[in-house]
Amino acid sequence: MDSNESNAIPILDTTTRLAIERTRVAYERTIMAAVRTATSLITFGFSAYKFFQLDILDGRAKSSAHGPSILGPKEFGLTLIGLGLLSLFLAWFEYHRDIKTLRAEYPKLPRSNIGIIAALVACVGTGLLLIVLLNV
Repeated sequence: MDSNESNAIPILDTTTRLAIERTRVAYERTIMAAVRTATSLITFGFSAYKFFQLDILDGRAKSSAHGPSILGPKEFGLTLIGLGLLSLFLAWFEYHRDIKTLRAEYPKLPRSNIGIIAALVACVGTGLLLIVLLNV
């Protein structure tokens, strides 16, 4: 057996090829759902932080009879943004692991651009996290 036979890419029948494509597309849908969820958490956290920050600056919070709370607007926003980023990173690592495993078996697997979208959402989320941390 020469070395070319061991490195040859197997020719797949239609059923197997379509099953692999369905698996790849399922991985794509899963990471896109994670990106959508992370985006929602990040934007809701930042929006809540900004809304309550405006409320406090407006002077309405000073007139309330409530004492200091453990979870204020900043902590709430940081928590949601952090959860969004954490869920995005965990989903991306899982996606990367699954695609790497699939590609090891089937090297002709097409490349995806969802990693770029996940990276952009992660950059925006990290920027918003820094804004809330620095109280900008």
